Amino acid sequence: MTRNSLILHVTILAAGIAAPLLFPGLVFQFAMLWIMILFALTWDTLGGQMGYNSLGNILFFGVGMYACAIVQIGMFYDVAEYTAAFGAIKVDFTDQQYYMGIALGLVFAAVAAFVVAAALSWVLLGLRGPYFAIGTLGAALAAAELTGAWDYVGGGGGLSMPVFPGEPGARSLFFYSLCMATSIACYFFLRWLYGTRFGLALNAIRDDEDKAEAMGLHTTRYKMVAWSISAFFLGIVGGLFGNMTGFIEPLEVAYPTLTFGIFMVAMTLLGGKGTLWGPIIGATLFHVVKEVTWTYLLGWQWIALGLLIIVNVVYFQQGIMGWMREKWPERFGLVVDTRATISRREDAQ
Repeated sequence: MTRNSLILHVTILAAGIAAPLLFPGLVFQFAMLWIMILFALTWDTLGGQMGYNSLGNILFFGVGMYACAIVQIGMFYDVAEYTAAFGAIKVDFTDQQYYMGIALGLVFAAVAAFVVAAALSWVLLGLRGPYFAIGTLGAALAAAELTGAWDYVGGGGGLSMPVFPGEPGARSLFFYSLCMATSIACYFFLRWLYGTRFGLALNAIRDDEDKAEAMGLHTTRYKMVAWSISAFFLGIVGGLFGNMTGFIEPLEVAYPTLTFGIFMVAMTLLGGKGTLWGPIIGATLFHVVKEVTWTYLLGWQWIALGLLIIVNVVYFQQGIMGWMREKWPERFGLVVDTRATISRREDAQ
């Protein structure tokens, strides 16, 4: 890590620590920013680094959310009675029960999402191009419908999460810290992963999967591991988001395909897919635009976001990072041979 890179990382970390202290009324929005960054980073693992554009990564977000809830509640109460419409039991979690439940719940959420991704890999990762995108979208929609019909977890009526045993301010800081820590851990893990042979294998699959396979790469294995890694972090943040909202239901909270599911793709394309910082920049800008339009242009927010996506896709396909690389290649370690360019121009004349 270079000196400038170290300064950048320390600055971002300091800003992340200071943000909830300087702006206590915006802690939830800052927590959502970290979630959006994680969304974009995990989507880029497939869509950018490997070239497999998924429309159903939100599936693992919902799986993690419900897995965490089942563990949190099931450790101390019968889940079926807890979610029963007739209110069969009185719910009262102690401080120890709450913290023990959420700790184990988040672990189980990550493992459950990882296992589901590995299982689906055997079916969906055999598809390519638009067929893979449609297949993942179908899996996410099917999961939402199946969960809505599962009475054990409340069905379409949803279920209430255990109440945080503390003041509202402490609750906000607690979940903000966990969201920030999860996103930072995801970033550094992917930063390390992309610098290994595994990262080169993902790029080889993106460039030409058939050639990569002919050269001896077990492409299916690499694809399965990459997707499962994305699911692992999405499962954790799904469990956190479920506790942050305090209430879970399938369509709008656990599997919001038309919002969070699309935001993942839009944020990565905006920042520049296939890069490490592109998803972070895109998620930050997208989240700021989203929050501003939701606050000051209520009723027009979807039009504003739609225009942003259209401009990005039509006129700005390389994303912010791609544009910056073209504008200032030397800052990204790219050497432009101006002599060869001049020579070609002279020959053409």
